[in-house]
Amino acid sequence: MTALAEPAAASFRPPAPSPRQKPPSTLQMMRIVYRNPLELWGEPSYNEPWISISGGIGGPLLIANDPGLIRHVLVENAKNYKMARVRQKILRPILRDGLLTAEGEVWRRSRRAMAPVFTPRHIAGFAHPMLRKAEAFAARYEGMVGDTVDVSRDMTLLTFDIMAETLFSGEIAGNPEDFGHQVDRLFETMGRVDPLDLLGAPDWLPRITRILGRNALAFFRDIVARTMEMRSQKLAQEGEAPEDFLTLLLRAEGPDGLSRQEIEDNIITFIGAGHETTARALGWTIYCLANLPGERERIEAEIDHVLATEPDPVRWLDAMPLARAAFEEAMRLYPPAPSVNREALEDDSYQDLHIPKGTQVLVMPWTVHRHRKLWDDPEAYRPARFYPENREKIDRFQYLPFGAGPRVCIGAAFAMQEAAIALAVLLSRYRFELTPETRPWPVQKLTTQAQGGLPMRVVRRSSHAPRRAA
Repeated sequence: MTALAEPAAASFRPPAPSPRQKPPSTLQMMRIVYRNPLELWGEPSYNEPWISISGGIGGPLLIANDPGLIRHVLVENAKNYKMARVRQKILRPILRDGLLTAEGEVWRRSRRAMAPVFTPRHIAGFAHPMLRKAEAFAARYEGMVGDTVDVSRDMTLLTFDIMAETLFSGEIAGNPEDFGHQVDRLFETMGRVDPLDLLGAPDWLPRITRILGRNALAFFRDIVARTMEMRSQKLAQEGEAPEDFLTLLLRAEGPDGLSRQEIEDNIITFIGAGHETTARALGWTIYCLANLPGERERIEAEIDHVLATEPDPVRWLDAMPLARAAFEEAMRLYPPAPSVNREALEDDSYQDLHIPKGTQVLVMPWTVHRHRKLWDDPEAYRPARFYPENREKIDRFQYLPFGAGPRVCIGAAFAMQEAAIALAVLLSRYRFELTPETRPWPVQKLTTQAQGGLPMRVVRRSSHAPRRAA
């Protein structure tokens, strides 16, 4: 259990579903999973190391909370586990053979093709473009001081701007405002678990979620097709195309690399989902800090000092341990990807637990991050858990904001750098205050989103140190 070096009063309990006191009926479960899977979990999920169900819908089910069991499934015996069927039925219609859904050799080719963009050297090279985009976005608030804005939506637009600039050199077809609306629409429809998938119905039966999401998906496919065509034309003119993520993927096309369809799927993965997790985590961080003004003041002082003394944004993440801790604690309570799903290819075992072939294994960061045997006061927002003096007490497999094992998020370091820069710029200039309408409720739609958004009032900070120029 994680020890803390923090005053007991410096915490609050943000909104979350209470653990269910009794198991739901099959019909209730299907309704809950469609509406909000976060409301499904009962007391055992927050107390037991694992829950093994032999006769559930879709076959044997294992809910894994124990860090050792999670390590076994995701790392030590990862070759025995493929992506779970239900997860693939949700994501594959959207992402097809993108990095999040591809398996086997297709996944390995895609991972290999993208790896050069996400090396530490390349990520460091993104820091200044990230900073420029964050500063430009923050300038929009100058005319909104005193107004109420939806921080959740704004963070989606900000991270889209950053992704477009760093990975695509600003050359994504379409309007970012339209993009934000369509992301919400896509996740509201196709991002849900369809009851027919839970029942194992054949694929030829129409799913209402996919029917409702067709237009949003067509919107993204059109963006990708136009974006690829614009860049292909530049590549045909030697020396005209920027050397970025998009160019790297297009140059990987060929018999020993990626197919045209796989390139398209990976681009839609990054445009449609690659920035979404960071956006949601930033929104929750800003909301949580508004409820913890003492912690926010300490972070503001830290940010002011760093911006006044350290001109290189590459160093900000390490130079701002309090801001980093606030972001990581928000990802603990509201994990951007609240479930990791696997399926056993062959019989397996862990300690005295038998895992039959075909078992659906759920690693739920939502429950692992709130587990009462792993965390002290787990429902409270307490950034001190991630202060430098406490970090080593957290087991690697009890905190999974980016997953773990071979399929760990390729963009984790990118996201952490992006978050540090965004928080530094925004919180050096403004405070985002609660309003009577700020009543978020966490819902799972691929990511952990704030139902109703995060309406907050923009307030200009009275004084802060200006950023030191490089």
